Amino acid sequence: MKTGKISESILKRSVLRQIQTHRDEVLKGAGVGEDCAFLSWKPELKEKQRILAFSTETVALPVKEASYLAVMAAANNLAASGACPVAVSLALTLPAQAEESLLKELMRQAQTCCKELDIQIAGGHTEVSNGVGTPVVTATVLGNGIPEGAYGSRPENLEIVVSKWAGMEGTFLIAGEREEELLKRYPSELILKAREQGKFLSVAPEAAIAIKSGVYAMHDVRCGGIFGALWEISQKLGTGLCADIKKIPIKQETIEVCEFYNLNPYEILSGGMLLMVTREGGKLVRTLAEKGIPAAVIGNMNDSNDKIVVNRDEVRYLGPPVSDEIHKLFL
Repeated sequence: MKTGKISESILKRSVLRQIQTHRDEVLKGAGVGEDCAFLSWKPELKEKQRILAFSTETVALPVKEASYLAVMAAANNLAASGACPVAVSLALTLPAQAEESLLKELMRQAQTCCKELDIQIAGGHTEVSNGVGTPVVTATVLGNGIPEGAYGSRPENLEIVVSKWAGMEGTFLIAGEREEELLKRYPSELILKAREQGKFLSVAPEAAIAIKSGVYAMHDVRCGGIFGALWEISQKLGTGLCADIKKIPIKQETIEVCEFYNLNPYEILSGGMLLMVTREGGKLVRTLAEKGIPAAVIGNMNDSNDKIVVNRDEVRYLGPPVSDEIHKLFL
């Protein structure tokens, strides 16, 4: 394709035709000459003050599922903040050597994710540039919700709960991108299980349950893995914490894949895991289990300044998140 803004014919053929319109909130969405989307909430949503919520995520890794993952990550940010995702604005910048088939595939991925999450592509931008060597996908997901605001006075004895497993997104990506290498050591069944972790990347179900259960705070686990998320929520709440690494759920295939590439599975992309802080961790775990969502209490918040992860007799003091382990493979 030629550099610059893509042609109208390609826009119609490979972008607009991939978009399905189904959300009543989207009054005007993606179209030729349409540079702004308009959303209006349903009347029944106005019983409480609900305002626009939005979050932006960019995926610039040279991976096949870039568009799917960008939409999912931005939607997870909203869900973890107590908002309901409704629509997404998608910006795609493609390398000059890209074929139109790549654009169509990226749009197909985005639409697949939107269908899974019941959200709608409402607009965006597409162009071709000599300045990028791999597709850059930016998703801005918009939704409605009651803002978190102040948490109020912090309750005592807050416990840390996580859903599903650490390292899911990274495991899913690596297994898909490096399958041939992995098959030299591991059976195909392990690679298949690793790829299947991609089915669990949305945190919306557990976030909705946690909110109804009176959770104090939430944070979706992604860049920097669970160690990064623990640091970030501790900073957000102004507390210390102590977590037990042995209690953090993780799949064996994640351990194997990370070991193969000498990556830390607790510092790798972990989309799909939700970190929740609550007074009654055990009760929340049981409630989630009743809905088929595995979860575990992994530690507690405290009044110190220390952010500690223990492994039997070993103690690790967490620091600010650095570059995600996935970058060692793809950047």
